[in-house]
Amino acid sequence: MNKTKFFGAAFFMLGSSLVFGQEENQVNESVNELEEVVISDSKFNLKREQSGKVITKITSEELEQSQGQSVATVLTRTAGVFINGSGSAAGQNLGVYVRGGRNRQVVIRVDGVTVSDPSTSAGDFDLRLLSVNQIEEIEILKGASSTLYGSGAATAVINITTKSASKEKIAATFQSSIGTNQSQDDQDYDINEFVNLASVNGTLGKVNYLASFGNQFTDGLSAAEAPDAESDPFSKYNVYAKLGYTWNSNFRFHFFGNLDEYKSSFDTGAGVDGDNEIISQQLRAGSFIEAKYPNGSFTITNSYATLERDLTGSSFPAKYRGDVFTFDAYNKYTFNNTFYTVIGANGSYSDFNLLTIPFGSTDLEETIDDENAEFDIIDPYVNVVYTSEFGLNINAGARFNIHSVYDNQLVYNINPSYTYTFDTSYVKGLASYSTAYITPSLFQLFDTAFLTGNPNLEPEESTTIEGGLEFSYEKNSIFSVVYFNRTSENFITFDPVTFVNINSQNDIEVDGIEVEASTLLLDSKLSIRGNYTYTNIDKLDDNIRIPEHMVNASVGYQFGDKTFASLSYQFNTERADNDFANADPVTFEPTRVTLDDYGVLDFYISHKVMDNFSIYAAMNNITNEDYQEILGFSTRGRNARIGFSLDF
Repeated sequence: MNKTKFFGAAFFMLGSSLVFGQEENQVNESVNELEEVVISDSKFNLKREQSGKVITKITSEELEQSQGQSVATVLTRTAGVFINGSGSAAGQNLGVYVRGGRNRQVVIRVDGVTVSDPSTSAGDFDLRLLSVNQIEEIEILKGASSTLYGSGAATAVINITTKSASKEKIAATFQSSIGTNQSQDDQDYDINEFVNLASVNGTLGKVNYLASFGNQFTDGLSAAEAPDAESDPFSKYNVYAKLGYTWNSNFRFHFFGNLDEYKSSFDTGAGVDGDNEIISQQLRAGSFIEAKYPNGSFTITNSYATLERDLTGSSFPAKYRGDVFTFDAYNKYTFNNTFYTVIGANGSYSDFNLLTIPFGSTDLEETIDDENAEFDIIDPYVNVVYTSEFGLNINAGARFNIHSVYDNQLVYNINPSYTYTFDTSYVKGLASYSTAYITPSLFQLFDTAFLTGNPNLEPEESTTIEGGLEFSYEKNSIFSVVYFNRTSENFITFDPVTFVNINSQNDIEVDGIEVEASTLLLDSKLSIRGNYTYTNIDKLDDNIRIPEHMVNASVGYQFGDKTFASLSYQFNTERADNDFANADPVTFEPTRVTLDDYGVLDFYISHKVMDNFSIYAAMNNITNEDYQEILGFSTRGRNARIGFSLDF
């Protein structure tokens, strides 16, 4: 069958199912309410109106509608969050830009444990290692949050929660999808993407267990835009296991382990085809222990991870290895449902090892020794939340950063808010003043292989001010607007002429506005969501690839009990980029170029064939928008995907 007809038939069948689903409407849905419980800004389950932040939650339902997509693609729909590379080839490096910040200013946590990679330039975690299919929900807390989450939380914290075990003795989930992976010029609809997941989980008495395996294979698209360029395949697998024990309602613990690996081909540079390969792997294990007592609980989470990146199959052969141990131990206590307190200590130990081939040699040799490239951090912290009956709420805390290389540093935050409640609606005013402290990464300090290391780097310090309003109407409509302003001292940047990491001589200031709105209409069948972000990039010395304006919008409709369809749109304005191929012949400074603005329209439809079996189809970049996220590199054109989910 012709491939275009194949995908057309698939969408036609789902469209027919939509009509059938309307006819089969048997039970009216109960009215849904927008998610209101938040935990990221205090580590407590608080009502949304009691939080002094505007927190974005990506629910399990939204993730279910994102099967086959990357974690980066899901996150970049959030107000204030722009992940450059999410629309490019699957193996493309990702730039995580939140409120005009960079990768190292974002903390990523998985199941309450901070994840990072000491072997990368920014020490940041590689989102390409994660699978959407293994995630239950994501909560995004923006603004400086170093008090609770440590060094690096200057612009945002991304809290990822993986799926948990079923209450049944045994349950299983199988998901699979196939799709295209083609550029704007190649619209042959060859099937070049396969994504699968198998999970077995359950609860046997006091024991709960979960084991899942996911894999992805993608081909058909070249990373670089070059004449007659060969495609660059990407393959990934994720293995995750968790075993827990609930002694009683007051004591529980679990152990976990995961192995994540991807292999990706990549090109030589912007507009230049090449035959290079990277293999990146994460092996991580850890535990969670929680003991409850009247009005409080004590929790310990920890993990040990080894991360390796093998580039021996490339034009610049090297082997990177980073080891990181992280723990967070804290005590939560509630006084009369008015004062919520957290006292704890967070720590990490990191080291970094690099093997390269020195000039004149043919064998890999140790360039950076992990006995020298290492440091540890131990941070005691305290946080207090006050919630009053008359609407005043205060969230305040402090953290003392004890670093083995740098001087000790105190960071703190104060976050008052006031909520006026009427009937089932409220209006909330909020403000915050927060500080953050980011030490240089091991790579930024010790890299001698590529001569980017600078042992004289100073830690980056920043101050963030926020103010805003949030309005919630009858628990099914929310509108918020937030102004942010961040000033950074000793901002760590990359000199494009000398290729060395340096501290900026000037303070870096950036401000902007985030607007979010969502509503449920027609008995909660129609959902409308949208957000707008303005980032004042003119204030940034280094505003490469950051859009000044971002817009995300989506409309979804529930047809009966069985069928759901949605349209989503994303628009980003012009961004600057560096053209190293046309650098100044004297100073070697790259030429500044402008990448065009672009808008991408996506369609999704799903139908529940049976209670435990559903099918879906998606069309991404419907208009086949031709754009670049990174100068000289490809993006995905119009692509189709179909799949199913089966639960037992």
